[in-house]
Amino acid sequence: MSKLVTIDRHIMETQPPHATGEFSALLNDIAFAAKLIGREVNKAGLVDVLGFTGTTNVHGEEVRKLDEYADDIIFKALDHTGRLCVMASEEREEIIPIPAKFKCGHYVLMYDPLDGSSNIDANVSIGTIFSLYRKVSSAERGTLEDCLQPGLEQVAAGYIIYGSSTMLVFTTGNGVCGFTYDPSVGEFLLSHENIQTPKRGKIFSVNEGNSYRWDSGTKAYVNYVKQVDKGTNRPYSGRYIGSLVADFHRNLLYGGIFLYPGDLKNPNGKLRLVYEANPLAMIVEHAGGYASDGHRRILDIKPDGIHQLTPLIIGSLDDVKEAEDFIQGKR
Repeated sequence: MSKLVTIDRHIMETQPPHATGEFSALLNDIAFAAKLIGREVNKAGLVDVLGFTGTTNVHGEEVRKLDEYADDIIFKALDHTGRLCVMASEEREEIIPIPAKFKCGHYVLMYDPLDGSSNIDANVSIGTIFSLYRKVSSAERGTLEDCLQPGLEQVAAGYIIYGSSTMLVFTTGNGVCGFTYDPSVGEFLLSHENIQTPKRGKIFSVNEGNSYRWDSGTKAYVNYVKQVDKGTNRPYSGRYIGSLVADFHRNLLYGGIFLYPGDLKNPNGKLRLVYEANPLAMIVEHAGGYASDGHRRILDIKPDGIHQLTPLIIGSLDDVKEAEDFIQGKR
């Protein structure tokens, strides 16, 4: 029988000798929040958590009940621990200070509480995305400065996918591992050790319904991967769920490329740099892949706001580099 490794055991065995335990405890706090969110997602059709709250978020999108629930759970699971100095959520307009009655810690949490929530009512896989930074401001408690660090400063990033099973995938800069939740014992168990994405895949994921708004380089690239050429492993298979976490997770394991480019209507794209692009970029790079906005590495971008948008091309290294060449007019 192979050894059973819980997420707690994995964190303890892989942390550096000088670690204080604060960082490891944070990841356990996030795993706890994931269990609670996963429980509600799995019974969504049986309880009153489907549909809308009647309010809109900072992006002008209608807030779904599960969005609100997930956002609240993550905040309440981490606000009192003394490990964070500030949080920021894709659902909230401003940064989230740690309540004054609680101790302030040394880490910053950025999170998208329920990515792909527009698919909830259709029972499509959705997810939570998160990343952690170290506090850099000189203020006693966390500030906006702490939340506007480039992605290369992340110390950990991950996502939880709520699908046929609940799975947590994360990196602390030392490889990428996946843990599948076993409800019979209430633990996340190591199921995918040292995930490495293929250098080149055979899947492309993009909403072709927007193709009439794309620039010529993006159109040329997508047409290219659909052409028959046995020498270059084409045509690629088109796979698009419309849930970022689900599309990314499949391509991470199998190899391929996900594109949400800028277009005539949304020149800056529609994905959020700090809540979506940065965490997934850290994960994919530590798994051997790459993430770009079409012209520059995602992790090098210095955000100018916590809700900054970005185009995103992410996946297998050779595929993303090839897409960049088309978008930049080199091919």
